[in-house]
Amino acid sequence: MTARIYRPAKTAMQSGQANTKDWLLDYEPEEPRVVESLMGWTSSGDMKSQLRLHFATKDEAIAYCVRHGIPYQVAETKAPVRHGMSYSDNFAFTRRGSWTH
Repeated sequence: MTARIYRPAKTAMQSGQANTKDWLLDYEPEEPRVVESLMGWTSSGDMKSQLRLHFATKDEAIAYCVRHGIPYQVAETKAPVRHGMSYSDNFAFTRRGSWTH
């Protein structure tokens, strides 16, 4: 019943930073998922896999785990690398490479 504390990455359909500011706490699965033979649905008896808690800071999430005696792991994320180039730089005279369609 180890809890994971992490900041979620943005999805592929997302260009902004929405939903990536909060820290999430969710639990590692305790039992594997099972495919039901009748309908083919995937199910599990693990109720904690449905639980996801949102925290404003990493320290709040760690304090929650310490207060309730939950073992935890913190996954740090690296900051994304941003290249400072604007659209008008495509047409600048000082551009190093050639610009073609």
